[in-house]
Amino acid sequence: MERGNSKHGPRLDEEMGREVKGTVQNAAGGRAEEWREPEPAGEDQPGITRAPSNDTRAGAPQGMTSEEVEQRSRLGRFIPLSALPGDRESLRRSAEENEAPDDVLAQLDQLPPGDQFQTVSEVWAALGHANETHRW
Repeated sequence: MERGNSKHGPRLDEEMGREVKGTVQNAAGGRAEEWREPEPAGEDQPGITRAPSNDTRAGAPQGMTSEEVEQRSRLGRFIPLSALPGDRESLRRSAEENEAPDDVLAQLDQLPPGDQFQTVSEVWAALGHANETHRW
C-alpha cells in the first residue's frame, strides 16, 4: 500500500498523530501543557458575549430600514446582471424568465418607459424608494 507521504517515515507519522490527537478529536483540554490554555477573564473584566449590550446598530445601511433592504433585495433577485443596463421592457422580460411573482412584475410596470437603468439601486430609486445615504 502506498503511503502518499514521502517526507518522513511511519514512526514519525504516529508520533505526530499522538501530538495532535486531542485537537483532532476535539477533546476538552486537549493541550498537553497547562500554560497553553487561555486565561479566563479577570475579576474586573466583563464576560465574553456575542455583541456589546449597548450596541443598538441595525443590520440596515444608513438611510434605509431593514424592511426596505429586504424589499430591494427581493426585487433584485429577479433581475439578473445580464439584464442590466436595461429599460422597463427588458427588465420585465428578464423578471418573467426568472419566474418573478406578480407584485414584482407590477413594480417593474411602474418604471418610466424609455429610461435605462444601470443597477437595481437605480430601479429601486425610480420606483420612489430611498437607497442608502452612505456606502462603506
